Amino acid sequence: MLRNLRVFLFLFFITALPVAAQQNFTQYLTRSKAGEGVVILHQDAEIEALVNGTSSHSAPAVPASRQHEGTPSLSHVTDSLSPATNPSSLEGTSVLGRRMRATGYRIQVYAGGNNRQSKAEAYRMADLVRSTFIDANVYTSFISPRWTCRVGDFKTREEATEMLQRMRETQKFREAAIVKSQIIVVY
Repeated sequence: MLRNLRVFLFLFFITALPVAAQQNFTQYLTRSKAGEGVVILHQDAEIEALVNGTSSHSAPAVPASRQHEGTPSLSHVTDSLSPATNPSSLEGTSVLGRRMRATGYRIQVYAGGNNRQSKAEAYRMADLVRSTFIDANVYTSFISPRWTCRVGDFKTREEATEMLQRMRETQKFREAAIVKSQIIVVY
């Protein structure tokens, strides 16, 4: 019995040591060690509070000292799943404000097959759109059975039509078309 108590206490203190060294889980994830990669979290304070079990008025997930120019831009999203089922696609919108999905319109600039060549072409079109329209949200995703590249989050068809006209004026997106889609609305 005494041996079991010693084993229990040993295991209790050994497992408690790494946790005591960290203030919370997100700080543990974003720690910096030599020779390792860097994890950068972009999340609402409410999510951090849920993960760490703290109040929603906690510090931001990424300290200002950790942010650097190599941080990828969140203005463009690449979804690996259908936009309707991939919650990570919400990262593509403004960091400020709350985000929700709604039915709206996007401009489809590419729809290909389900092979590597189509995937590469979808990403090439996304790069072309980003270089031509810097402020546009671009969504490259696999919507079974094809790779697609879509642009924008338009609440009305009129907004989408204005953007489509701007895109066609460049003579680069002649086959672009407006499609009904799930969009991301910032409120």
